[in-house]
Amino acid sequence: MASNSNSNSNPKHFSFGAHGRNVVTCLQFDSERIITGSDDLCINVYDTRTGKLRYRLRGHERGVWALQYVGNTLVSGSTDRTVRVWDIEKGICTHIFYGHTSTVRCLEIIQPVRTGTTPDGKPIVEPSEPIIATGSRDASLRIWKLPDLETDAEYLPETVPDNDDGPFFLRALHGHTHTVRVISGHGDLLVSGSYDTFVRVWKISTGECLFRLAGHGAKVYSVVIDSKRSRCISGSMDLLVKVWSLETGSCLYTLEGHTNLVGLLGLNQTSLVSAAADSTLRVWDPETGDFIYKLEGHTAAITCFQHDDDKVISGSDGSLKLWNIKSGEFVKDLLSDVKRVWQVRFDDRRCVAAVQRGTDTFIDVRL
Repeated sequence: MASNSNSNSNPKHFSFGAHGRNVVTCLQFDSERIITGSDDLCINVYDTRTGKLRYRLRGHERGVWALQYVGNTLVSGSTDRTVRVWDIEKGICTHIFYGHTSTVRCLEIIQPVRTGTTPDGKPIVEPSEPIIATGSRDASLRIWKLPDLETDAEYLPETVPDNDDGPFFLRALHGHTHTVRVISGHGDLLVSGSYDTFVRVWKISTGECLFRLAGHGAKVYSVVIDSKRSRCISGSMDLLVKVWSLETGSCLYTLEGHTNLVGLLGLNQTSLVSAAADSTLRVWDPETGDFIYKLEGHTAAITCFQHDDDKVISGSDGSLKLWNIKSGEFVKDLLSDVKRVWQVRFDDRRCVAAVQRGTDTFIDVRL
């Protein structure tokens, strides 16, 4: 979505109904499709250009709480304790992974990336193949091989396997003592934040816990990896944002200012953004931890946001707002006729938001 900070023109906009009166818990899109998960048990696949429903993916027996797709492969996690893999184009479930004993609260597809070079000059690529990492209310994390829909056989057991996690299961990560609320992975590292107040850093290939990062005084709700600086950042119900070294496990900075739960974090090369239940967002320098701007204007907890080098788009009860990240200035309301904003995502051409108007859920697309 191109920055529109100096224009008063209204971009093209259309809206369509989605998931009835149910909450949209997760959203991802590209130029071809918009994919939403909901507590109505379904995953919907829409045409990005028209809003037409292409598929409704059914199979989860309880609400869908997390999803991510890469190419034609979609992975979802649910309150029914399963992880499912779907072929988006065919609209079918191809794999079901059992093992978690409570809600799958978060998941991430981690793709191989170059993380270094061997002494003889060969690239080090980690992980060795695409994987799925999942975090659950059962306090554990699990690592699975991401199935290749072209070459891997389907895996659809009708019942939970006895003492067998299936052919795609790699390992379980144990150590947290409460819900794993959020995860972030890069290369061979996975960072998890938990309601037990700790952040843990794991070596994916072995399952070893490298660090237990202690310092938060309440539940951890958000984490991001800063691979460029070999750091990770966490946000907590204790009102704080902490920046940690992935090399030593020490806390480098504690960022203060929020007055309520820090539920969301976003990071790019030039800025760190935190969003809280105090109705504000804060912009920080990711290198030094210095505070730059506070974005004020919402009247309730921030439910979703995304940012890039030019802008922040944030959602809360009643509005979807656009901010200039370089000046900290409020630009305009993108939506103001909504009761709630559940999710928002944008790219260089579009902004897609899942919202509630009245009692019904809609997807809004702005060009």
